[in-house]
Amino acid sequence: MATSDGGVKEQQRSETKQQEPTLYNVVLLNDDYTPMMFVVDVLETLFQKSPAEAYRVMMQVHLNGRGIAGVYPWEIAETKADRVAAVARDAGYPLKATVEEA
Repeated sequence: MATSDGGVKEQQRSETKQQEPTLYNVVLLNDDYTPMMFVVDVLETLFQKSPAEAYRVMMQVHLNGRGIAGVYPWEIAETKADRVAAVARDAGYPLKATVEEA
């Protein structure tokens, strides 16, 4: 667009702000039957935690009754929680995961 003084007028763009998706915690819950090393294995395989981080989260679950395995958008968090339940059930353990808003 040309202006009256011969310059070029910048076209104003309305900034569309991309909204970040709401994030959710996948929380592992303690029980009296699931072995600690199974929880570590779940954290390493399903949540891609390093061995040290998996151990740290497992100890949170053991000592506090719950621990955050990961933070994801809703669909991913829900899928991860379902996978935890399926893997635990297949192994004969009652390990559960819940999804809570972060």
